Formats: sequence, structure tokens, C-alpha cells
Amino acid sequence: MRIDVHFNASATGHPDLHDRVVLVVDVLRASTTIAAALANGARAVVPLEGVDEAIARAKSLERSEVLLAGERKMKPIRGFDLGNSPREFSADVVNGKTIVMTTTNGTAALSGTAGALEVVVGAFANYSAVLAWLRAAARAGKSITVLCAGSSGRFALEDAICAGRFVRGVARRGLDPELGDAAKIAAIVDRRMGGDLPAVLRNSEHGVALIQAGLGEDVTYCAAIDTHAVVPVYRDRQVVPLGDRRER
Repeated sequence: MRIDVHFNASATGHPDLHDRVVLVVDVLRASTTIAAALANGARAVVPLEGVDEAIARAKSLERSEVLLAGERKMKPIRGFDLGNSPREFSADVVNGKTIVMTTTNGTAALSGTAGALEVVVGAFANYSAVLAWLRAAARAGKSITVLCAGSSGRFALEDAICAGRFVRGVARRGLDPELGDAAKIAAIVDRRMGGDLPAVLRNSEHGVALIQAGLGEDVTYCAAIDTHAVVPVYRDRQVVPLGDRRER
């Protein structure tokens, strides 16, 4: 059993994704938002790359049952119901709804996981729930690839720290996976820099940009550990909570 990490979504289609468990991480903010939406009762999140594609998909569904969500360059998309702030996805807004979502980085990363054995979505917000699922997969001998969404094709510190925390979590207590070089680096980054997540996220490039855009509360939200006990599973082009009848 082996763990590999890719630090941006340019790895989509890479052989390391094929026939493996793939964990998609986009801490700021898509992974955190998806966890919040499903934990608060959304039926499913449908991640799509393009704005026009998302609008067309939403139109194919019953309007009273769907919400359009997404952002470009951190800003909500004009005409959409929601942006990409996890704080918007409260139970009174999303319960019972299907969320059609497009974001700059996270939904593109999910769309590029074809060929994976299983795909889950993780962040600090649902760390323990996803870690337990990954450890079960590792005990069953399944290799794991952590795919960081990154930021517009670039390395994102918050994603690397989160990836490293998952690597370290899977590797402890009796499991001894082979680690690729990037997985080793991610584990070191988390060990050395992950002690104060709110401070690290506030000072990361994307965290700074969000704060400057007036979204500092999102950064704080995304730095919190275990806000939601949900495992989002991506199957049949939608993300649903583990245990939902649609993911069986």
C-alpha cells in the first residue's frame, strides 16, 4: 500500500489516480464548503467545471430542488444563488437541496478523477471522519493519492498542510505505507507548520487574498478542525455523504 500526493490539480489524469482511492483537498474553500453543505442536509453536490455547464445542469433539474453555487476569482457568480463561502451553506438554506457548483479550483480537480477506485473530499473541517475512512481503505490494501486543488495551477500551502496531516494520520498506529516523495514532503510541512492553523491560513497566499476580499471569516471557518462529521463521496458525477443510498 502506497500514498502519493500531488500539489495541484494538473495531476488530473495521472496514473497515480487510476484504480486508487483519491482524496481531493481544496481547503480554501471548495472542500470545506462541500463538507458544510452535506453535513447541513444537502442531498448532493454536483461539481462542474464551467459556468455555462452548471447553469444548463441546474435548468435540467426541478428549480425548487436545486441551488446554483460557485465563484470565479473568489467572487460569487452573478445570478447564482450562493457563492463558495461555507458559511452560506446553513441547514435552513441547503437542507433537501441539490447544489450545482462550479469553482475556480476544487470542482475542476474533482472532474479530473476519472479512473479512480473511490473519490472522497477532505479538508480540516471533516478531517477525522475522512481519516477513519482512509485508514479503513489502507487496511484493506488500497493505495491512496491525495490530490490538492492548489490555486490556479500553483502550490497552495493550506492544501499541502492538510494533505500532510492525512498522510501522517493514515501512517500511524500499525499502518506502514510506502510514501512517495511528495507525501513525505507534505508530512514534513504539516509537522513543521501545522501547529497554528488559523495563523497559517491567514498568512497563506490564498488566505491573504480572501481576507483582502472581505472573506476573512471564511478563512477562520476553514481552519477549524472537525466542524463536520461527514465523508463526501464522489460517484456518478455527484458528491453525496457516505451512507446515503445514492452512493451504494
